[in-house]
Amino acid sequence: MKKVKLLSLFVVLALLLAACGGGDSGEKADGEKTVYKVGIDTTYPPFEYEENGEYTGIDIDIMNAIAKSQGFEIEFSPMDFGGIIPAMQAGQLDVAIAGMSITDERKKVVDFSEPYFDAGLSLVVPKDNKDIQSPDDIKGKKVAVKKGTTGATYATENADKLGIEVVQFNDSPAMFQEVANGNADLLIEDYPVISYAIAQKDLGLKVVGDRLNGDQYGIAVLKGENQDLLEKINKGLAEMKEDGSYDEIINKYLGE
Repeated sequence: MKKVKLLSLFVVLALLLAACGGGDSGEKADGEKTVYKVGIDTTYPPFEYEENGEYTGIDIDIMNAIAKSQGFEIEFSPMDFGGIIPAMQAGQLDVAIAGMSITDERKKVVDFSEPYFDAGLSLVVPKDNKDIQSPDDIKGKKVAVKKGTTGATYATENADKLGIEVVQFNDSPAMFQEVANGNADLLIEDYPVISYAIAQKDLGLKVVGDRLNGDQYGIAVLKGENQDLLEKINKGLAEMKEDGSYDEIINKYLGE
């Protein structure tokens, strides 16, 4: 009798251990899906913005599609772009998708997914400006940039070499207005973002010259953390590119 009871106890323990082993299912032990907090910057159309009280854009659609295919839940947390990585470091975010360029400096703090978009920086000037066509033409000029972006990094790191004065802003609309009003001579912004903004509304601005670099966007998790999540993100991206849903999202917003 004791042997039967002992065997039954082993069976129960084995079942409990099996139930606790969630693996990569994206579910907690009680069957609920894991919820990850995702940092976004909603002043960054066409990648992420708010419309009729809903978050929308390329990044939003991509992240929602990945979460659905990989079996986890997400909760978007909007904030200034410059605060996203510090929020990850403080444990307030699990992941970030915010038109974030993959750079060596950021790689010291976060781990990136495979690139999901080819971007690049561009010079942007008032529509009636005919003097600025390339970096060779901006010596002595005031350049507006958005804090925490690769545009800001490019401008500040090359300020002495280019002979420019750099002014930084918390959001893109304020930066656009500064140049349109003539308070700054030009701005540096990601090519797809500024091209979309100009196409949507007459900002009194235009893009000039070739792209300044070949930036690529990636989805980020804190360095050394959430590696299972990063694997799921990469798997989801690969599946989207293979089944055509990635192209559908890009075409929806950029018509490319």
